[in-house]
Amino acid sequence: MNVETCNLVPRYILQPTFSRHLLLPVLLLLLHAWWGCCHPQCLDYKPPFQPHQPLVFCKEYSKFGCCDVEKDEQISHRFYTIMENFDHSGYVTCGRYIRSILCQECSPYAAHLYDAEDANTPMRMLPGLCGDYCSDYWHQCRYTLGLLLEDSESPQQFANLTATIEEDRRKFCDFLELKDQQYCYPNVLTNTELNANLGLVREDPKGCLELCLQEVANGLRNPVAMIHADDGTHRFFVAEQLGYVWVYLANGSRIDRPFLNLTQAVLTSPWAGDERGFLCIALHPRFTTVRKAYVYYSVSVKKQERIRISEFTLSVHDDNQLDHSSERTIMEVVEPASNHNGGQLLFGHDGYLYIFIGDGGRAGDPFGKFGNSQNKSVLLGKVLRIDVDNNDDGAPYSIPSDNPFLGEKETRPEIYAYGVRNMWRCSIDRGDPATGAGRGRMFCGDVGQNKYEEVDLIVKGGNYGWRAKEGFSCYDRKLCQNSSLDDILPIFAYPHKLGKSVTGGYIYRGCQMPNLNGLYIFGDFMSGRLMSLKENTTTGEWQYTEICMGRGQTCRFPKLIDSHYKYIISFAEDEAGELYFLATGVPSATARTGVIYKIVDPSRRAAPGKCSIKPSPVKIKGKLVHFHPKEEFVINKKPTTTAVPTTTTRKTTTAKKAPRKPIVIIKPPMPTRKTMRKPPQPTTTTTTATTTKTTTQTTRKTTTKTTLPATTPTIKATVKTTAATTIKPTTAPTTVQMAMMTTPATTPATSSSTGYRETVMTAASSRIAQTPIIPTASPRRHGRPPQYPPSATSQPLSPLQRPPSPSTASLQRPHVALNSTPYPKHPGVITTTWAPYLNQKPQRPAISTTMPKTREGKLWIGEKLESAGEGNQVYKKPRGKGRGYKKGRDGRRLRAGSVRLVSTDGLLDRGRVEIFLRGEWGTVCDDLFSAKAGSVVCRQLGFTKALAVMKRAALGEADSSVRILLDDVECEGGERSLLACKRSRVGKHNCSHGEDVGVICG
Repeated sequence: MNVETCNLVPRYILQPTFSRHLLLPVLLLLLHAWWGCCHPQCLDYKPPFQPHQPLVFCKEYSKFGCCDVEKDEQISHRFYTIMENFDHSGYVTCGRYIRSILCQECSPYAAHLYDAEDANTPMRMLPGLCGDYCSDYWHQCRYTLGLLLEDSESPQQFANLTATIEEDRRKFCDFLELKDQQYCYPNVLTNTELNANLGLVREDPKGCLELCLQEVANGLRNPVAMIHADDGTHRFFVAEQLGYVWVYLANGSRIDRPFLNLTQAVLTSPWAGDERGFLCIALHPRFTTVRKAYVYYSVSVKKQERIRISEFTLSVHDDNQLDHSSERTIMEVVEPASNHNGGQLLFGHDGYLYIFIGDGGRAGDPFGKFGNSQNKSVLLGKVLRIDVDNNDDGAPYSIPSDNPFLGEKETRPEIYAYGVRNMWRCSIDRGDPATGAGRGRMFCGDVGQNKYEEVDLIVKGGNYGWRAKEGFSCYDRKLCQNSSLDDILPIFAYPHKLGKSVTGGYIYRGCQMPNLNGLYIFGDFMSGRLMSLKENTTTGEWQYTEICMGRGQTCRFPKLIDSHYKYIISFAEDEAGELYFLATGVPSATARTGVIYKIVDPSRRAAPGKCSIKPSPVKIKGKLVHFHPKEEFVINKKPTTTAVPTTTTRKTTTAKKAPRKPIVIIKPPMPTRKTMRKPPQPTTTTTTATTTKTTTQTTRKTTTKTTLPATTPTIKATVKTTAATTIKPTTAPTTVQMAMMTTPATTPATSSSTGYRETVMTAASSRIAQTPIIPTASPRRHGRPPQYPPSATSQPLSPLQRPPSPSTASLQRPHVALNSTPYPKHPGVITTTWAPYLNQKPQRPAISTTMPKTREGKLWIGEKLESAGEGNQVYKKPRGKGRGYKKGRDGRRLRAGSVRLVSTDGLLDRGRVEIFLRGEWGTVCDDLFSAKAGSVVCRQLGFTKALAVMKRAALGEADSSVRILLDDVECEGGERSLLACKRSRVGKHNCSHGEDVGVICG
């Protein structure tokens, strides 16, 4: 398993023999890896933002962070609730620590501080602190930790933590410290390199903008256009080259009946790269009242190929379907060749319909003396503008009175601009949302001949140079040197080493990604490049920057992906102004490999609620086809086994696969900071006796060898789910309490000096000593699995991480109240009164902290055993008997797939997972192993569920003689054994024993 970390220091750098001339390249490589592994992210798995209004409490995150005003108020309320327990001196000393820790939920790096970037691992209960800061916090205000953990919903765990680690600085900081020195608090705020470009669009070392994508639709056959009705419904219409147009609703579902079906009339073929077919659709700008649509497609009339522009009227009976009988031909243009068909329709802000027609095909525009594009007596190679309003009783269109060549001899009056070759995809700028700057500008991508591709800004009466010029260079030198050419140069042109067929795009004017405002995003059909242009408003020049997919942690957000199909056919804009592009893996009109991607900036988002929309209701006739993404989300992607789908073979057109279920993020958001008040538990626990014979029960015995009084009963906790557990109070002191009893008592101080250090023992003991232990797991918010505090350190599972269990030694020990026993004094600590806290909190039980000692320093050890010929082939093995049998300890034969938990302390409810296969016991790698797989293991052993899944060998590693038998285990949760789950082949893995998985059952 590849573990991405920001502390990347290869061993060979530390060797004195390492060549100095290689040091700089290695450091650059490390910097690149560092930039790729960490990224601003909030606890809701989304990018940070700038709040609408400045924050009042966590003021340092007012410009950029993860909190809005409402969240800031919640944190403020939590802070002042905690500080009610302090006198003035304690308030002054500890208030800054409490405030800083609580406000890290507002940090733009909150997900990293809380270990939330990996959604399949437990989230930290408190943010990760730097070592020095943690030590200062421990020396000054260590006993405030319990107040910060009060909302953990587990009294046993709360008591366990506060009683165990507050007196031990090493344990205290193991729990709170984040070993990543770049990103721990407060270093994360002072790192200049880290925060220099915080919130800006991320660039890789080559200057490429790193963006991400969201899959919106799939299974399309060469999707050539996507438009919206601008009617408040936020639905969009997607056209396929075959002649279908489909309606997609705002929730992503598609109406099963097509908006338009012209497949019988459209001229196209299944050949890859055929430019003929249904090429575009435009809805009237007043679609809700005029109810008309216009389409652009190829037809064959008496064996003559033509371009046809037609008008359709919306059906009277269905707002999501055109009346197919209402077609009215607006214009037809004969095509001398099958390529260079143009194919763009759009309405300008002036209400006129713009039509973009190619030069007629072939190479070099060979028609006539100057070519079609420079010949204003033909419509080929032109931008046309016509008026289609008020045409019901007369001609299909009229000529706008301000068309530039109206009245010019031997010139078609429809012409708005000329000298274009094959403009493919044009758009009109909405204008800056605040100032309106740029509104109405028309951008087009014009496909070049054999050297250059260009992007043009279309103006009335403009000559764009073809065939005299291609891009900025001359193509026909005689025409190029003609002084009357007076052509308009492109705003950008690029050579064919970058791409060979430009696809025009849009200026981003949406709301959700403020960084992209004003950025013109376009692409190339042949190379699959995504590109951008940014205007310098001072000089008027356009700066080019390539767009690439985010690497490492950059795209690790829910529903985001970091790859796309190569052939970029078109770009689109939805009703809210968000940008999309349409691409396919196979450029054929019959291949169902077309996908619509939404462009997402992972560096910054708009403030929550700012971009919310409420789509108008749509009356549906027919059924809805719900959307199921096919791409694998980055947050669940395993780079060592998942190929990036940059291209697709033709096999994908015939392979039939079941739609992939959406991946659910199992990590919940951080709990809200509300103080949980729980009533005192009853002093006894009544259970129903079981009738099962004791000879058939599995008994978990305590391992404590302390001599107990004769009156102390022995407690047996059966593992069977049908057996009840009886817990009786005991009289022996707990380990923590015995230590407290041996501590010399100090004389209570006078009222003038009584404070934090002197009275905190009463508070601590009152929280842990009086009520009995409830061994069942506490209710979990949002289904949160762990009953222990997750740790971001490299230490083995410490006693404070153990969930409460009836197998621990505390079940045989009495509970002794120590209300009068203070902690010993320590120098340098400010005193604070906790009286309000003492009077309000119910008494809580003591929990044993005994834990088998695992080997130190092995949690993060263990590199992948990657070799060129060893890939993981994930498959699902049919249910049935395994190969071999072996007798277990009880004399019964072991079936293949039998499991056991190996614990150094002999505990039956937790330990390293081992599975019996092919006559031997082996381990399971933690790659993809989740709580569902853990529940399968626990149910096999007779438990009801898995309380936690421990990764990175947290419950111990196997020695080298034990083989790793399973990897990539993915269960649905209902399987009988791990062999019935999706997994790699037996013995095939890319792990080490540093990744042995462990399970805690309950």
